[in-house]
Amino acid sequence: MNLLKPKRSNAGYRLYVASDLERLEQIVTLRFIGLPLKEIRTPLCEKSGGISEAMRKQRGVLEQKRRLLDRAIDAIRHAELASAGGRAPDMQLLKNIIEVIEMQENENWALRYHNESAQAKIKDRQKQWNPELQEQVSKQWLELIDEVQTAIDQAEDPAGSHGQELGRRWRELVEGFTGGDPEITQGLARMWADKLNWPEHVQQKAQPFRITPEMFGFVQRAWSASK
Repeated sequence: MNLLKPKRSNAGYRLYVASDLERLEQIVTLRFIGLPLKEIRTPLCEKSGGISEAMRKQRGVLEQKRRLLDRAIDAIRHAELASAGGRAPDMQLLKNIIEVIEMQENENWALRYHNESAQAKIKDRQKQWNPELQEQVSKQWLELIDEVQTAIDQAEDPAGSHGQELGRRWRELVEGFTGGDPEITQGLARMWADKLNWPEHVQQKAQPFRITPEMFGFVQRAWSASK
């Protein structure tokens, strides 16, 4: 990443000065609080306020994780108390809580692709989300993805009536998350463009959806034909 660039002596040895050691301390600190290496360069290069702003944002991420962990611990504690009292723990309740936590963790990871204004809007929309809605939307996406792939395999015209219907449903599902907001939409596009760099657990969770560039192309042509 070339975050630290010491000078070299005529013999090729690295020469560190006080400013290099200060920069190294900054890098180590930002890594310790959980900031990925690829996100450290920007705050280091900013002349003023960059590191403070990065730490402020990361504090918000860590505080959210702490709230999620507290919820998980409380759910497990209630399950333990139920078992100790001779009652069967409510496994469905535990499952719902875990699903909400996983969903929020994934969304918090995705926030890095959005600017601060879009992040605030997404967090507000999270309040309307629940496991039942997540299950419903996931089912709709899986069905739509299969239908779009079938249309591609059968060489259907995106401008045809069926292609237009698929494009309309795709847009509605996207806007169900973005609310039609252009800032959130732009962040979502950046996130999908960076799919190869997603965390492994996110890639595994997204794998069943199998969205390919060909599908995006089909849907975009359907949208263009509808204008």
